[in-house]
Amino acid sequence: MTQDADELHARHQAVLPSWLSLSYEHPLELTRGEGRYVWDGEGNRYLDFFGGILTTMTAHALPEVTWAVAEQAARIVHSSTLYLSRPMVELAERIAALSGIPDARVFFTTSGTEANDAALLLATTYRRSNQVLAMRNSYHGRSFSTVGVTGNQSWSPTSLSPLQTLYVHGGVRSRGPYADLGDAEYIAACVADLEDMLQQTAGGVAALIAEPVQGVGGFTAPPDGLYAAFREVLAREGILWISDEVQTGWGRTGDHFWGWQAHAGNGPPDLLTFAKGIGNGMAIGGVVARAEVMNCLPANSISTFGGSPITMAAGLANLNHVLEHDLQGNARRVGGLLIERLRAVAAGLDVVREVRGRGLMIGVELVRPGTDERSPEAASLALEAARERGLLVGKGGQGGNALRIGPPLTLTVAEAEEGAELLADALRWVRGRLVGR
Repeated sequence: MTQDADELHARHQAVLPSWLSLSYEHPLELTRGEGRYVWDGEGNRYLDFFGGILTTMTAHALPEVTWAVAEQAARIVHSSTLYLSRPMVELAERIAALSGIPDARVFFTTSGTEANDAALLLATTYRRSNQVLAMRNSYHGRSFSTVGVTGNQSWSPTSLSPLQTLYVHGGVRSRGPYADLGDAEYIAACVADLEDMLQQTAGGVAALIAEPVQGVGGFTAPPDGLYAAFREVLAREGILWISDEVQTGWGRTGDHFWGWQAHAGNGPPDLLTFAKGIGNGMAIGGVVARAEVMNCLPANSISTFGGSPITMAAGLANLNHVLEHDLQGNARRVGGLLIERLRAVAAGLDVVREVRGRGLMIGVELVRPGTDERSPEAASLALEAARERGLLVGKGGQGGNALRIGPPLTLTVAEAEEGAELLADALRWVRGRLVGR
């Protein structure tokens, strides 16, 4: 770390909160990006397998997006939702059509946290209840309400909440009391747990909020069909289903455009939230809901920055690029290759418990070598070792014991091979370090 980087880190610590998490023992300042690569303030180049937390969805400095931003900025940067906005209407039309939700309405926010907060406001108002179901190990944001439905305790700093939250089994397939069951039996057990929980409530639960693939939770997922089975139970009680697609949307999982489509037995969710990748780095989030749910609020509202002309222009350009270049198909093909390569590496390393995921959303769970004990230490060492070799990945999971891999969806086969080899070398080093060799 150079003197300039040390000074910037010291300035950061002097004026920003102590709980504002930074990666790495010596944090990076990223100063430039192009395609799937980024450069730090010292001129070092890295293959980016995390994309600013799955937010640089297509590529760094994607020309279509940068041109759209510059062109819109030359006309008008901001107006607020008090005025008609052609880019906002156009992007809302595209997202409503793609969502699968009938008679859909779209409300734009500036982040996934705000999107989930808005979805909770809609659901609790519509149902006249503050009871919410959420998944164990989940993450839905950093606001007061979304922390209150976050099941991953590493990211839930307070037990105080305006919501009464009940946590349901099912989001972590390979651990917990049902891990040894087959998929059908696993789903049946989770449904039975849900039904039992509902029998013990006072009634009138507002909604289930769930990530189809848990992001911060380490890219864990239930068997396909779990949420469809949950939906049958929820529908009998009139309980809404909110699908948190902040990390799983826009084709990242490869098999589907939305994560909920892996659980589509009873149709789309009642509400869908999105953010991150749609803006390719610009601050866009939002909620899609059928009209009767979206329009249930009894008071007026606006958004000062949600639906900004400049971010909407970026979102339109980015979405067009995703669809025109079949980046969902690329995620399926290149992601499948990358998972195969990483599983081959893991087969010879007892520090790796599991390589999981789909498309370009891949988790690598690390344990103390020779055991099934979660190892946040191994994950931290692997994060540093990968960086030293020129690869950036993320970290998450229960206690922070999993590596999170979410590169831009334009990742090439050659880049996937390069990243797999760099990570393999890092994991071999970690294993040797932990066993003392």
